Amino acid sequence: MATIFIYALLAVLVGLMIWLRTKRRGGPVKGNGVRLLLPLFIAFPLMMMSVYQLMHIPGQTHALPAFWELLAAGLLGAVFGYVILLHTAYERRDDGHIYPKPNQYFKYIIISIILLRVVLTQYLSSLGTTEISLLAITMAVVYISIWRIGSFIKFRRTLSV
Repeated sequence: MATIFIYALLAVLVGLMIWLRTKRRGGPVKGNGVRLLLPLFIAFPLMMMSVYQLMHIPGQTHALPAFWELLAAGLLGAVFGYVILLHTAYERRDDGHIYPKPNQYFKYIIISIILLRVVLTQYLSSLGTTEISLLAITMAVVYISIWRIGSFIKFRRTLSV
């Protein structure tokens, strides 16, 4: 029952993310683009708190993943971040504001990332919960960082032109 709840919550969060992304598509990016980095400033501390809590679960052993597993999760996150970044672009319109270019593939990319994470989690089920969670957090931190920092750089280039 708990697994069904987690997948339902995941589906709601993905739907909400896609809905918010499509809703904001029509408006310009405001300011100097620092808001593009806001998810990093929110997600990074939350993920570090999650790691801390995972390492302090009473009655459970706390095994860290092997270095090569963390490296593989980081490389997979880098690939995901790069793919999302390739499909992120900005344009200056006639009104002088900078708008994100519509990306018809964004929702498919996000859904495929989530499906791949679910499949990998099932495949790596022999690992402990803490190890799988740390690998997922590593992958998420890397791909969100690459995507958001790259988006900020692309926005600043468009702003300076």
